[in-house]
Amino acid sequence: MKRWITGLLIAGTLTAGPALAQDQQPVRLGIDVPYEPFVVRNAEGNLEGFEIDLGNELCARANLDCTWVEQGWDGIIPGLLARKYDAILSSMAITPERERQVRFSLPYYNTPSVWITARDRDIDITDKAALQGLTVGVQRGTIRDVYVTQEYGDILNIRRYGSSQDVVNDLQAGRLDLTFEDFPIAVDAIDFREADSPYKQLGDSIKTPTSIFGEGAAIAFRQRDEALAERFDRAICEVYADGTFDDLMQQYFDYDLSTPPSDADCAPFR
Repeated sequence: MKRWITGLLIAGTLTAGPALAQDQQPVRLGIDVPYEPFVVRNAEGNLEGFEIDLGNELCARANLDCTWVEQGWDGIIPGLLARKYDAILSSMAITPERERQVRFSLPYYNTPSVWITARDRDIDITDKAALQGLTVGVQRGTIRDVYVTQEYGDILNIRRYGSSQDVVNDLQAGRLDLTFEDFPIAVDAIDFREADSPYKQLGDSIKTPTSIFGEGAAIAFRQRDEALAERFDRAICEVYADGTFDDLMQQYFDYDLSTPPSDADCAPFR
């Protein structure tokens, strides 16, 4: 059963397990909303989704009293550094540029990115000359923004948005020729895999280069917060070892986005 978090700016107190222990450490988790199916605000105003459930589980195992703080993606790392929250648990990919600013946990999932367009459009994503003048939508400040800017910035007109939902809205309204999106977001919001879907994937899924796409999504911390990062690393090892991660994943996805930590990564916690 999904655990819901009470709304407002700080979206409630962790409710996993029995009554909170007196020695639980309070921790605020920054998250960008919405990013369905990872996080969304439901009709009752509560946060729910895969990362909310996973984050609650990790906090319970790490003996942390966690609250959720909403923060737009553009300012999510500055907000961490300004101490608005203690960690970012918001599908943040590990990249070299971000590693210069923050400390990362072990990765907890990894997904590719995909090009999506209307099913009736004849676009060859491998033919850059044919893309000249087309308009692509991406969420601002994401690894997909970086990739499109670096690889297609001189060819495509890039339209940047504050949220992934805004990208999807403009694609569906016909204001974009295509979008470059995180695979789970595209599956959930556009459902391009269905035969009768008005949208389709262009070319192969993309995970490289790792200099842009990183090694997976992880929790971000301030550089000096090594002890807090280690508590989450231990919890990540535990949810993979006992099958909890797979159980949560299967509630939301019909494909595998797991990235199990290695024995060497988890050895310090045994």
